[in-house]
Amino acid sequence: MQSRDQVRRTSRPLRWMAALAGAMMIAAPLTAQAGGGAMLAAASEWRNPKDSVRIRFAPCGQDRMCGVVTWASEKAKADARRGGTDQLVGTNLFRNFKRVAPGEYKGHVFVPDMNRTFSGHMEIKGDSMIGKGCVLAGLICKQQVWTRIS
Repeated sequence: MQSRDQVRRTSRPLRWMAALAGAMMIAAPLTAQAGGGAMLAAASEWRNPKDSVRIRFAPCGQDRMCGVVTWASEKAKADARRGGTDQLVGTNLFRNFKRVAPGEYKGHVFVPDMNRTFSGHMEIKGDSMIGKGCVLAGLICKQQVWTRIS
C-alpha cells in the first residue's frame, strides 16, 4: 500500500498534465478571420467550454498577442490561489503568441494553478479556437475548443 506522500508524488504529474492541457486550451488570442488566418488588431474576448474563465486578447508587441483574464468563476479563482496566484483576474496568462501559419499560433501560457509557464499552440477557425497542449515530448496531448464572445 502506498503512503500519502507516495500517492501525492505519483499523482502530481497527472495534475501537471491536466493543468497544462487546460491552460493551453485557454490560449485563444491571435484572432483570425474565418478564412484568412490574419491577426486582428482589435481586441477579442474568448470563453472556455465551461465559461469559467474569460480572456481578452490584444496586441502586446510587434506581431504578438497577449491574453489577460477579464473574468473568472469563484472556483477558478480558488484553484489559482491554491496554486500560488493570488489575483487571477488581471493576470497575463497568454504571452507573446505569434502567427506561425495561416490561423495557427505559438506562444507561452502561464498556468496559475502551478505558477509555471509552458509553450502552447492554437488554431483559429472562425469563432472557435482549438488549443492543444502536450507534455512528455508530445506523448500525452489534449485539446479543447474555446468560443469567441466578442
